[in-house]
Amino acid sequence: MDTPGNRRGDAPDGTPAGAGGRTDRRGLLAGALAGAAVALTGCSATGATTSAAPAASTGAARPAGTAGTTTGATDSASPQARPGTPAEAFKRLMDGNRRWVSGNLQHPDRDPDRRQFVAEKQEPFGSVLSCIDSRVPPELLFDTGLGDLYVMRTGGEAVEPVVTGSVEYGPLTSNTPLVVVLGHQRCGAVQASYQSLRDGKPLPGGLQAIAEALRPAYEKAVKEGGDDPVETMARAQVTLTAAALRSNDGLGPLVDKGALAVVGAYYSLDTGKVEILSGAPS
Repeated sequence: MDTPGNRRGDAPDGTPAGAGGRTDRRGLLAGALAGAAVALTGCSATGATTSAAPAASTGAARPAGTAGTTTGATDSASPQARPGTPAEAFKRLMDGNRRWVSGNLQHPDRDPDRRQFVAEKQEPFGSVLSCIDSRVPPELLFDTGLGDLYVMRTGGEAVEPVVTGSVEYGPLTSNTPLVVVLGHQRCGAVQASYQSLRDGKPLPGGLQAIAEALRPAYEKAVKEGGDDPVETMARAQVTLTAAALRSNDGLGPLVDKGALAVVGAYYSLDTGKVEILSGAPS
């Protein structure tokens, strides 16, 4: 844009281009070329940014574990490769739980870029079967994000065929190398089921189906005894469910060849820590 008092082609000091103090044409040409180079550089950066966005629609997911923000600060960490073995996936989850316990959270894979990258394709590295309890959200207590976990939630981790099929989905379709059955402290579903089965009083509505699904854990708890039979039953439900999944027709072959681990775990509401009960990969 021409400045006041200057015509297009005038020298910077206002001297007319055709006057005796004619501007050096070579200098003008060099300046024009330098300006064009700057403009082209800006276009290249814009083009690179623009071309990166469509790549999200190709379905290639950003490596799981890419960090978004840390507590109190924004921090883009180096992308981490998706865990490919049971041991790697188990370590990723337990590292996340340690961050949850300490409060040093990374909140990985929770930004718009990650949302775009997983919009058309997902490759979660873990599957978690947990309780419906509002205090036990797997994505939070393992400090994971979008596209990292398949999550199934039922009262007391009760299992029936459709739930088993949902657990099998990741390992059988996405080569997900880890399944975690996650029980927790002071589980209301387990407590209600324990009291119902002990007293012979059915629970209302569909809740009785949960109690019947937890009957094997109840019988195991009664046999073992202990000061807190409800907690014993909750832990028994985890180990029995994990053992059943570990040996079933769908997942058993994967476990036998080392491509999958089925882990039984127990979450403390008091501390936030996940305790491993069975099946940890070496």
